Amino acid sequence: MTLITTDSSTTTLPQSEARVEDQTQKFVLTLSCVERAGIVQAVTTFLFERGFNIDEHQQFDDGLRQTLHLRTAFSGSSACTPERLQEEFRSIAGRFDMKFSFHDQTKQRILVMVSKFGHCLNDLLFRWRGGSLGGDIALIVSNHETHRAMAEAAGLPFIYLPVTPETKSDAEQRLLELVDEHNIDLVVLARYMQVLSDDLCRALEGRAINIHHSFLPGFKGARPYHQAYDRGVKLVGATAHYVTAELDEGPIIEQEVIRVDHSYGPTALSTVGQDAEALALSRAVRWHCEHRVLLDRTSTVVFR
Repeated sequence: MTLITTDSSTTTLPQSEARVEDQTQKFVLTLSCVERAGIVQAVTTFLFERGFNIDEHQQFDDGLRQTLHLRTAFSGSSACTPERLQEEFRSIAGRFDMKFSFHDQTKQRILVMVSKFGHCLNDLLFRWRGGSLGGDIALIVSNHETHRAMAEAAGLPFIYLPVTPETKSDAEQRLLELVDEHNIDLVVLARYMQVLSDDLCRALEGRAINIHHSFLPGFKGARPYHQAYDRGVKLVGATAHYVTAELDEGPIIEQEVIRVDHSYGPTALSTVGQDAEALALSRAVRWHCEHRVLLDRTSTVVFR
């Protein structure tokens, strides 16, 4: 027997009833397809017939591209698995030519890459330890030793992977080996200041997120905050996006913009910019890990 205590009373329930909540499994379905009648009905009927309860449902009907994007969170018997649901749903997906995936509560495993700037790494670690990141950080990889102590203080493996023009190919191959060895689902470039090769970008397509400053207008090259100061910017921002072979032009997941004025010097602009980078990156990572981001050609649909 199990005792359930409240402020006013104590109730005794049979052990089987007390464990009902423990037996509930949560899942997420995401799908995209050409817009047509009957899609939502097919999804809800599929879940109803298997005794599932819909906890959250969001959809976007893109009238310009004539496509539908959907995210449905549902719960039910722990006897089911994403693989079983995937197989049973396949006939419905075939009728509507859907691109779809089922996910359970297993947290995404994250590999964080960093160079000398540590503000994004520090923010990710803080949110991870607080349980609000959405995924689990498994290890940290860096081309500098700067943040080894930060990683080790968090109890995480720190892999020093130096990169030179001569060793770039070997370093990238070692990174892919680490992704496999640690069962990594998502690679996060937390101000990792190395350009990834086209081959590596393709190998990590859809599972690597980058962050970079994005001023309005944008300033490229060295000392961007000094350039911004010289031009008297009024907005400082950052963009989190998926990594592609086209440098800093991957599908955008999140952007953060902060207003500034003439009183902000290069140091103050840099501080504000780092805040924007940390916010945009952490949101993008969490939304990706919660399966809230659906790729749509060169853009994304984000169900917040």
